[in-house]
Amino acid sequence: MSPRPFYQAALRGLHSLLNGFSQIFLQTHAGCGLLVLLAIAIGAPHLLAGALLGALGSTLTARWRGYPGADIAMGLYGYNGILLGLLLSLTIDWSALLALLIITSAALSSLLLAPWMRRMREHRWLPAFTFPFVALGWLLLWLTAPLHLPAQSEAVNAQASLSWLTSLEATVRGLGQVIFLDHPLAGLCLFIGLWLADRHAACWALLGSAGGLALALYQSWPTQGASAGLYGYNAALAAIALGQVHRRPWLPLLGIVLALLLQPGFSALGLPALTMPFILSCWLISASRRLLQQAADDCTPLPRRDKGLHPQDKTP
Repeated sequence: MSPRPFYQAALRGLHSLLNGFSQIFLQTHAGCGLLVLLAIAIGAPHLLAGALLGALGSTLTARWRGYPGADIAMGLYGYNGILLGLLLSLTIDWSALLALLIITSAALSSLLLAPWMRRMREHRWLPAFTFPFVALGWLLLWLTAPLHLPAQSEAVNAQASLSWLTSLEATVRGLGQVIFLDHPLAGLCLFIGLWLADRHAACWALLGSAGGLALALYQSWPTQGASAGLYGYNAALAAIALGQVHRRPWLPLLGIVLALLLQPGFSALGLPALTMPFILSCWLISASRRLLQQAADDCTPLPRRDKGLHPQDKTP
C-alpha cells in the first residue's frame, strides 16, 4: 500500500491546524499560523502544549461530528479551542485535570460554533467570532475556585515611564496580548504573520493597538497595563475584522473607538474582558448598518402599479 495517502492526509491536517492558529487573527494562511506558533514558543513556551491540545480537541470534534470539511480546512473549528487552551494553561498549573479541561472545553467550543455558523449562513445571524471562547472562558474561570484548581502565580513587573521605544514595544505587545503574550518579539512575529496574510489587516491591527495605547495615556490609565499592551488587543481585532468587510475607513476607526470604550466596563463588572469588547463593537456596527439599510429600503418608494384595475377604469 502506497504511503502517499497517509502523507497527504497528514499534510492536510497540518494545514488545517496552522489555519486554526491564523484564524485567531481572522486570517486563513498557514504561514501566518506558523508565525503565531513561533510567537507562542518565544513569548510563553509553557502555553504551547495547551494551545496545541485545544486545537486538536476542537478540530477532531468537528471531524467526528461531520461538520463541513471546507470549514475545518480553513481552521474555523480550531481558533476557539486554541484560545481556551492558552487561557487555561495561563491560569491553572499543569495536571491531568487541566488537560481534560482543555480537551473538553475545546470540544464544546466546536459544538457551540457549528449551529451558530449554520444560522449565520441561513438566517443572517451576526458572526460568532470568539464568543464560544469568551463564554466558556468565563465559566471555567468561575469554576477554578469551586474545583480547587491550583492557580499559577502572576509575575508583577514594575514599568518605567513610556519613551518612544517603549511605546513602540507596547504597540506590538498589543498584538501579542490577543494570545496572552507579553513579549515584544512575539508581537513582532504576529505582525509579520499578519503582513504575510494580509498587509491591509496588518496595518489596521497596528493602528488599533496604537489607538489603545494612546487612549490609555490620555486617560492616565495604569502605565503598567499600557506598556504591556492590555488596552490595544481588542481594538486591533476590531480593526482587522471591520477592515476586511468594510472598505470605508471610518467603520474600522469606529470599531477601534467602541472596543476601547467598552473594555473598561468589564473591569467594573468584575469580569475579565477577554475578547468581548472586540465582539460587541463588531456586533454593534454590523447590526446598526443592517437597521439603517432596512430603514432605507422601507423608505424607498415603490413604482406605481395599477394592479387590480380594469383597463377602462384607468384615467387617461
